[in-house]
Amino acid sequence: QVQLVESGGGLVQAGGSLRLSCAVSGRTNSRYAMAWFRQTPGKEREFVSAISWSGGTTYYSESVKGRFTISRDNGKNAVYLQMNSLKPEDTAVYYCAATIAAMIAAEYDYWGPGTQVTVSS
Repeated sequence: QVQLVESGGGLVQAGGSLRLSCAVSGRTNSRYAMAWFRQTPGKEREFVSAISWSGGTTYYSESVKGRFTISRDNGKNAVYLQMNSLKPEDTAVYYCAATIAAMIAAEYDYWGPGTQVTVSS
């Protein structure tokens, strides 16, 4: 099992920045790909970004490409999402997800409880 806990959410003005962190515990001796998703009330969960076990492969949704950067520190069992140039439409609950696989996957097995990001205009 893998446990995930997000942190770093909060309230920020449009144009500002936030850095989300995801702490990974449990089965940390396995290779796992990680991702960030987000969800707003009444909408389906939306893919934001993903990163392979090595960190050498990353993917971004078109809506965040060029503004968000995903990274990881396997020594610290952590994954990060640096969010710059935030827009009000980035407001959502952000979820960290993991799957036991070295490469980025289409589906994820483990999820954190989420952290709220609110961007004011």
